[in-house]
Amino acid sequence: MTEQPAPDVSGPRVLLMNPNSNKATTRTMCAIAARVLPGVTGWTAPAGPPLLTNPASLAEAGRLVAAAELREGLAGVIVSAFGDPGRDELAARLDIPVIGIGEAAARAAAQGGRTFAVVTHTPALETSIDALMHNAAPDARYLGTYLADGDPTELSADPKKLDAALLYAVRRACHDGAEAVIIGGGPLGEAADRLADHAPCVLVSPILHAALQLQAKLRLPKA
Repeated sequence: MTEQPAPDVSGPRVLLMNPNSNKATTRTMCAIAARVLPGVTGWTAPAGPPLLTNPASLAEAGRLVAAAELREGLAGVIVSAFGDPGRDELAARLDIPVIGIGEAAARAAAQGGRTFAVVTHTPALETSIDALMHNAAPDARYLGTYLADGDPTELSADPKKLDAALLYAVRRACHDGAEAVIIGGGPLGEAADRLADHAPCVLVSPILHAALQLQAKLRLPKA
């Protein structure tokens, strides 16, 4: 099973697609998006790893997202992995807005001409992340990707270690001149919430900003 049942709520139906296979992560990400969007349902990749950590897994996730058979009646889709896997292909075959959290975060972070950076815990994806940031905000002052120290799977299993490693990287980025820092990863959505009051600069939550951008595209009233 991939797509979760729609909740009994009013408003446009929005699908949040989790390109990894962790259903608990899907529920967490849906809860973040639901702060600003009514009617969010979740889709979890039917195969692949529970955490996307390298280009091969990201590419395979993109194929699953692009080929997914979605229910009719959707108003919009959020692709909730930071590399936006499959977003372009899915958008090309649907006539509704399809928002990738990576692109949404880059645009939000660069608002007002801010210098920004990405902090994440997947070193093998650094090159693809940097390319996405440059493509999404080509005129922005982008400092690059700052990596949390540690194995991504082990960090993800220990929220305290994860938060400490991410916060250290955030502080390095801010010291280097970042005015905004993106916590780069759909599964890092809760960490972005936890660190928001501890960072020395603005933290950008990719899922929340993707939801806000979709809210604007659908012309929904602000929550």
